[in-house]
Amino acid sequence: MNETDALIDPNYAGPVVEATALHRVFVMGASEVRALDGLDLRIERGEMIGIMGASGSGKSTLLYLLGCLDRPTEGSYRLMGQDVAQLDDEQLSAIRNSMIGFVFQTFHLIPQLTVLENAEVPLFYRGLHRHDRRERAAALLEMVGLGDRLHHRPNELSGGQMQRVAIARALVNDPVLLLADEPTGNLDTHSGDEILRIFDKLHAAGRTIVIITHDSHIAERCERIVHLRDGTVVLEETPPGA
Repeated sequence: MNETDALIDPNYAGPVVEATALHRVFVMGASEVRALDGLDLRIERGEMIGIMGASGSGKSTLLYLLGCLDRPTEGSYRLMGQDVAQLDDEQLSAIRNSMIGFVFQTFHLIPQLTVLENAEVPLFYRGLHRHDRRERAAALLEMVGLGDRLHHRPNELSGGQMQRVAIARALVNDPVLLLADEPTGNLDTHSGDEILRIFDKLHAAGRTIVIITHDSHIAERCERIVHLRDGTVVLEETPPGA
């Protein structure tokens, strides 16, 4: 049993995310900035939700809290029933690596590594044997359409291909929560549509996905859209056809 297994109840059947009265206050000199101000959010297993809001609405701060990259100033954030605000840095790191997948606008690939090596990085930090890492990463790269690019490096790929590597890397630890921050923001329309179709397939397969976006057309592919303003939820809606 690894550390994450000890933290999360394997028989837990409740919501993946349960955030209650979340506050995140940043102190800047003599002033305070309330990035989140009493936010409540619940995400059920298998949901794909879009988070929308103007600049400064709290989207990025919420992403960092959901991804265990930051802690709330006040309030409760439970991931699979575990109050992660109570965990120490080592425990948070274990949660991030094994339970959360991240897909960012700027890919964050390591230029010196091949496509296959980039995709297997999270498994390296979990201490998996090289053969097992490669087998798992290769299967996911095949799934996102890059089975013929395993030994290329990032500078030999298009933007859409680099984002597909990032998606494979995000999935390699079979996370319970996939967080995507403007995942098509650096892509042309055709490449962006390809990435969104991958998210559609992941959602259909039962993945729990949160997409941070300013684009209403992207959010409308989700089954629920959460609108933020001034650090709190002001509207939740179901897109037509969802």
